[in-house]
Amino acid sequence: MPNLWIIFTTGLIAGGLTCMAVQGGLLVTALSSEEEEHPRGSRAWGVASFLLAKLISHAVLGFFLGWVGSQVGLSPRAQAIGIGLASFFMIGTALSFLDVHPLFRYFVIQPPRFLTKFIRGRAKAGGVFAPFVIGLLSVFIPCGTTQAMMALAAGTGSPWWGMAVLFVFVLGTAPLFFLLGVSIDVIKATLKDKFGVVAATLVMVLALINFNAALTLYGSTVTLKSLARSAYCTITFCPDGQSTGEPTTTPVITFWLNGYRIDNPVIPKGQDVTLTLTNTAGEGCIQAFTIPQLGIQEVVPVGQTTTVSFTAPDTSGELPFSCSMGMYGGTFIVK
Repeated sequence: MPNLWIIFTTGLIAGGLTCMAVQGGLLVTALSSEEEEHPRGSRAWGVASFLLAKLISHAVLGFFLGWVGSQVGLSPRAQAIGIGLASFFMIGTALSFLDVHPLFRYFVIQPPRFLTKFIRGRAKAGGVFAPFVIGLLSVFIPCGTTQAMMALAAGTGSPWWGMAVLFVFVLGTAPLFFLLGVSIDVIKATLKDKFGVVAATLVMVLALINFNAALTLYGSTVTLKSLARSAYCTITFCPDGQSTGEPTTTPVITFWLNGYRIDNPVIPKGQDVTLTLTNTAGEGCIQAFTIPQLGIQEVVPVGQTTTVSFTAPDTSGELPFSCSMGMYGGTFIVK
C-alpha cells in the first residue's frame, strides 16, 4: 500500500512547482485568452475548472495504469519486479532534477511535438471551457514528478490504488496551482533552484520506500530495512530476534491495523504446515497475505479466518511473508 501522505506531500511541495513549469504556461495562456473574450470572468473559476479536469483525467489514468500493472503482476514476485522497476525510474527522475548527469534526462519522457502543439493551440484559442479542456489534456504532458507517480501507480498492481496515487498527488499540487499558478514565470525563476532539490529528495524517499517493499514482496531476506537495522545494531545493542521456541506445524498469524502478529514463527523443515490466518482488524493490502518463495497468495477479509497448507522448505533459514504490496511482513524460522 503506497504511503498516500508522502505522495500528497510530494505533490504539495514539489509537484506543484515542477508541474507548473510544464503546464503553468498553458494554463496562463488559456486564462488570458478567456479574459480577453470575457473581461468580467473570474480567474479563480478558471483555475478551479483546470484543477477539477486535471483531477478527473489523472484519476482515470491512474486506474488504467493500475489495471495494466495488475495484468502484469500475476504473482507476488512479478509484482515485486514491477515495483522495483518503478522505483528505478523514480530514482532516475530524481537525479534528472539535480542535473547529476545528462544521461538522466532520458528518464523525463517528452510527449510528441504534434501533441504539444495541439494542446498549445487549444490554450491560445481561449473560450469559457478552455481551462477545463487544458486540464483534461494535461495528462498528455506530464511533468517529471508526475511521470514518477505514474510509474508508482502502475507498480501498485491495483486499479483502485493506481487511481488513489495519481488523485492524491494531483490534489497535493492544487493549492500551489490555485494560489500561484497565474504567476508561473516569477515562481519558476525565483524558486526553481531551491525546489529542485526538494522535489528530488521527496521522489527519492518514495523510491527507496517502494524498493524496500519490492524486496520484501519478492521474498528476499535482505531488504533496505534489514540492512538499516543491521547497521544500527552494529553500533548499539539489539536483542537476538531469533526465536528459540519449539517448531510448530500449526502456527497462527493475526492481522492487525499495523501489520501481522505470529504466535510462533518456528516451523519444522520439510514438514507439512497448516497455517491459520485470522484477520482481526487488518485493512487495505494487509488483507492480501503472501509467501512469495512458495507462490502462496490468500485474501482474508476483516473478521474472517482461513487456513493455508504448505510444505516447509527442506533447508533451515528464514521464510519471509508479507502483504501484497510488500509494506507489511514478517518471517518464519525454518529449523
